[in-house]
Amino acid sequence: MGAAVLPILFFTSLWAAVGIGGSIITPHGPQRQLIQCILMLTAGCCWLFWLCCYMAQMNPLIGPRLSRRAIQIIADSWNMPIKEG
Repeated sequence: MGAAVLPILFFTSLWAAVGIGGSIITPHGPQRQLIQCILMLTAGCCWLFWLCCYMAQMNPLIGPRLSRRAIQIIADSWNMPIKEG
C-alpha cells in the first residue's frame, strides 16, 4: 500500500491556494503583513498535519496484539470456534 499521487497533489494545491491566494487578496491596512503571515502559517500547518495523518495510514507502527486467551474469549463470545491446524 503506497501513496496515491492524486490526493497529495489535490491537497497540496488546495493549501497552497489558501496560503498564497489568501495572502494576495488580503486587503491593505495596518495589519496586512500579520494577516498574510497568519494565513501562510495556517495553510502550512494544516497541510503538514494532513500529510502526517495521510502517511501514518500507509504503514501503521502498531497493530493489535492479542493473547491466545483473549482470542479464545472473543471466538467463544462470537460463537466461532477456532480451527486448529
